[in-house]
This record gives sequence, structure tokens and C-alpha cells, in this order.
Amino acid sequence: MSTIVVVKKASQVCITADSLTSFGDLQMGSAYDADFDKILECGSARLGIVGSAAHHLVMQSIVQQPDIKMDFSTRMNIFESFRQLHPMLKEKYFLNAKDEDDDPYESTQIDALIASPHGIFGVHSLREVCEYKKFWAIGSGSEYALGAMFAVYDKYDTAEQIAEAGVRAGAEFNNATAMPLTSYTVDLVKLKAATG
Repeated sequence: MSTIVVVKKASQVCITADSLTSFGDLQMGSAYDADFDKILECGSARLGIVGSAAHHLVMQSIVQQPDIKMDFSTRMNIFESFRQLHPMLKEKYFLNAKDEDDDPYESTQIDALIASPHGIFGVHSLREVCEYKKFWAIGSGSEYALGAMFAVYDKYDTAEQIAEAGVRAGAEFNNATAMPLTSYTVDLVKLKAATG
């Protein structure tokens, strides 16, 4: 199922993911998968999704459409972006929105992390949006990643070092996570100076 992490430290945000794709017991690593990068570019933000491999293609299709605007600047704007996407996911991409019978809302079936110039965020299947102060992880290796990042957060200088430690821990201890990893970092000071 993957391990994806986001980290914010000093003037940087970083998102990092493993590269393994699983179809039940069948695993396809980077040696066989021509498109193993699980992180999508969405304007000035990056989005990493766990769960069904179909989610990546669906979101890749959505973010490439010029008439669809995704706003990753605040918790509420992210919520509104995903709320507006939900009917499209059902009608144009045939999302099966059924999840647990006692869920209060239809599920998007998507769990994602976002690294944006405005911070680090998580979006979960019922469109819950969280903003994180330091770091977070999702996927089957998330518990290992969270522990590793907690252990090194005050010791390492950069968001990228911390994020990579998290994904490496997921790959070491979770059978649905594997190396190599991909990582994207945004320097918030340079970005702020460039955008004025």
C-alpha cells in the first residue's frame, strides 16, 4: 500500500514516497514499473496518494485538465477542492463511493498528503483535511515512518533528511513499501521572495 510522508522544518517542506506498486500478492517494483513516482505535481504543490493504483491515474488526469482548479493554500480551500471533485469522481471516473455502512458521508476512497508553499496537509477518505506542524505519514508503512521521523526530527537539519528517514523505515519493516524513494522539496524562503 506504500509509505508517503510530508515534513516541514525551518524554511522547507518535503514530500517523499516509496516506489512499490502491489496488486494483492503481486508486487511491481521500480525495475518493472516505468512510472513508479507516486507524487504528482499540482501547480506549486505536490500530492502523494496511497490506496488503489487507479487513484494516481485519476488524479493525474484531473490535475492536467486546465478547467479544473485545485487550491492547496489552506485547510478549507483543500476541503472545498476535494468536495467539488467528488461528483466528478463518481460521474466521470466511476468512483465506487461505498465504504463502511456507518460512515456519515460518501468516501472518496483517497488518502493523500500535500506539500505546498503554504504548508503540509493530509486529505482522508471522507474529505477530512488536516494541517500538520512538523510531519505526517500515510500508507501501510506509516507507523514505522512516524516513529523514525519523531526520532530524528530534532537531530536532522533538513526536511528532506527527515522525510527520507521515514520512508526508509517504512521500506525496512513494511512488506508493501520498497526503495527507491522519490522526494520533492520546496524552499519556502526562496519561493516567498520569488512570488513577492
